[in-house]
Amino acid sequence: MTQENRLKFRGGWAMAFVPIAAFLAFCILFFVVFKAFDMTALAMGGFVSLLIGALFAKPYGSYWDAVMKGVGSPTSVSIVLILFTVGMMSSLIKATNVSGGFVWIADTLGIGSGTFTLFAFIAVGIISMSTGSSIGTMFTAFPIFYPAGVLLGADPAILAGAIVSGAIFGDNVAPISDTTIISASTQRFRRKEGSADIGGVVSSRARFALTAAAISAVGFLVLASTRKHDTADGAHELLKATEDPKALVMLIPVAIMLVVALRTRNIFKAVTVGLVTGIVTGLAARLIVPSDIIGVTDGVPTGFLSAGVTNMLGTVALVFAVFGIMGVLTAAGVLERLVEAISRGRLSDTPRGAEIAIGLGVSVTTLLFGGVNSAAMLTFGPVADEIGSRVGLHPYRRAVVMDCFAMGIACIVPVMSAYLFIGALLTSGYDTAPALSTTEIFLAMLYPLVLTVVMLVAVGTGWHRRFEGEGGAVLKEPDHPYVVPDKVS
Repeated sequence: MTQENRLKFRGGWAMAFVPIAAFLAFCILFFVVFKAFDMTALAMGGFVSLLIGALFAKPYGSYWDAVMKGVGSPTSVSIVLILFTVGMMSSLIKATNVSGGFVWIADTLGIGSGTFTLFAFIAVGIISMSTGSSIGTMFTAFPIFYPAGVLLGADPAILAGAIVSGAIFGDNVAPISDTTIISASTQRFRRKEGSADIGGVVSSRARFALTAAAISAVGFLVLASTRKHDTADGAHELLKATEDPKALVMLIPVAIMLVVALRTRNIFKAVTVGLVTGIVTGLAARLIVPSDIIGVTDGVPTGFLSAGVTNMLGTVALVFAVFGIMGVLTAAGVLERLVEAISRGRLSDTPRGAEIAIGLGVSVTTLLFGGVNSAAMLTFGPVADEIGSRVGLHPYRRAVVMDCFAMGIACIVPVMSAYLFIGALLTSGYDTAPALSTTEIFLAMLYPLVLTVVMLVAVGTGWHRRFEGEGGAVLKEPDHPYVVPDKVS
C-alpha cells in the first residue's frame, strides 16, 4: 500500500488506534468494573468504538469504506458461516445434558474427593470439546460439578481451577471451537489458495494440548489428594438430582463428527454428519423430542437449531466489529508498519524468532482484550500470518503457536481475565460451597500455565516445527529460500 492510498487521520496515523483503544476501554468496563461478560455487549463496544474513530478520519467516507472492506473480507465471512453452522451442533449437545452423564459416572464409580477433581477436569474437557465453547461449558459445568465436588470434600480452589482448566483445554482441541476456527482461518497458504484447514490445525495442535493436559491431570490429582475440604451432608442427593446416564450416548455422534473433521478436513461436512447422527441418536434415546429440534411457542421460534444460531449472534457481531477495526488499521497502514517493524528486528530473522514474536504478540493482545482470546486472535491473526509466512512457517504451525499462546497464561491474568471473573461469579450463590476470588482460582489454573511452558519448549527446541512446501505440503525443512532455518525436529 502506497502512502497516498492510506487512510488519513487528523493528528497523524497513530490516531488509527482510537477505535481499538476505545474497544479496550469497553473490555475493561465490562470485565473489571461491571464484572460481566457478554459477547453482544462487547460487539456494541466495538461498533461504538468505530463511530468514535470515524470522527478523526479524513475523508469520513473513506473510513467507512475501510470498515466495510474489513467486515466483508473472505476471512470474516468464512468465520461467520462456520460459527453459525457449529452453533447448532453445540446447542444439540447442551440440550441433551451430557454433563449429567458424567455426574452419573462419578456417582456409580464412587469417586472420592481427590479423584473427583481429576474427573471434573477430564469430564469438563470432553464437554467443552463437544460444544466448542469454553465459556458456555463453564456456565453448564460449574452448577453441577462445583457444589457436588465441595460436598464430597474436594478443595474449592483446586476444583474451580480444574473446571476452568477443563473448559479451556476442551476449547483448545475442539474443531468446532470459535478459537480454532479463527486461528485456522486467519492463516493463509502462500503456495496454494485458501486458509489453513481446521482438521490439519487440530491434528498439529493435539500433541501440545494433550501433553499439557496430561501434566495438568497429574498435577490436579496430586494437589486434590493432599488438600481436602470437610465433607458436608447432602452430597449423594445432589449427585442423584443431576445425573443422567442416557446422555452419554451423545458422545457417539460427537466422536463421529470429530473423526469426519480430522479425516476430511472439512468442518461443514463434519458438522452435517454430527447433526444428523446426533438428532437420530437423541431421538432414539428419548433425550429429545421432535419439538426440541424446531418448533414455535406463542409465535417464538424454539428448538436447538434456532437456539444454536441465536446463541452465535453475539459472537458474529463481535467478529464484524473486530474485523471492521482491522479494516481501519489495514487501510491506515498500521498493520503494514507493525509487520515491517517486527521484520526489521532480529526476532524475525529465523523461524524460532518469528514464533517468539507471534507468541509475545498474541499474548499481549490477549491480555489487553481481557483474556478474550477469540477477539485477540481476530486482531493479531493477520500480523501472525505475515510474520510467520516470511520465514516459510506452515499455516498449521502459525495457527498452533498463536492459538496455544492465546489459550495460555495471557488469558487468565487475575485482574483482567474473563475466564476468572466468570469462574469467581459461578462459585458464589451456594450454601454448601464457598465463593472464591480470581486470585484463588488463578493459583490452581494448571492447564493454561502448563500449556505456556509446553509452547515455550516447543518454540525453543523446534519441536514439530513445520514449513510450507509446494501446494501447501507440510515439510520438516523449507524447500524455498526464505532464511536459514533453525534446527527442526
